[in-house]
Amino acid sequence: MNDDSPITPLILHFLAISLLAIGGANAVLPEIHRQVVDVEGWMTNAQFAQTYAIAQSAPGPNMLVVTLIGWHVAGVWGALATTLAMCGPTCVLAYVVGGIWHRFREARWRRIVQGALIPLAIGLISASGVVLAMGAARSVPTAMFTAVTVVVLYATRISPLWMMALGAILGALGLV
Repeated sequence: MNDDSPITPLILHFLAISLLAIGGANAVLPEIHRQVVDVEGWMTNAQFAQTYAIAQSAPGPNMLVVTLIGWHVAGVWGALATTLAMCGPTCVLAYVVGGIWHRFREARWRRIVQGALIPLAIGLISASGVVLAMGAARSVPTAMFTAVTVVVLYATRISPLWMMALGAILGALGLV
């Protein structure tokens, strides 16, 4: 690899991000976005939102977006590098912490830590939703559809698939 290869920055970014992924890759999506779009300029907002949409529509884990970002930036080697950098440290950490966590399952401090992680994960995932909505809202009609979707999904028990289908129809008609 030459000095201009993005592989090393990809690995370093995703190694650091992986250790903050409390709640999964979606919890650190704003930081991934900041690194990939704002800092490195490897993707635009729209490309990032589209990559996320593709990753979520494909079967597999939520962290598939990381693999697709790596693929976009540096092909097969980028996909492999980002996937390993995102999964490797967290797998080791989960193994080590899992043993400790189980050993202290009745400890008061464990319940306190676990209780504190819930709102933290919810906040991180909510921030991810805002970042994705900003990338998807490329025009007034798409911003309006995004806002309506948020309200409908929050206020009803309708399946998100119906809103996705409606978005696809409106997109095919050129309305969003």
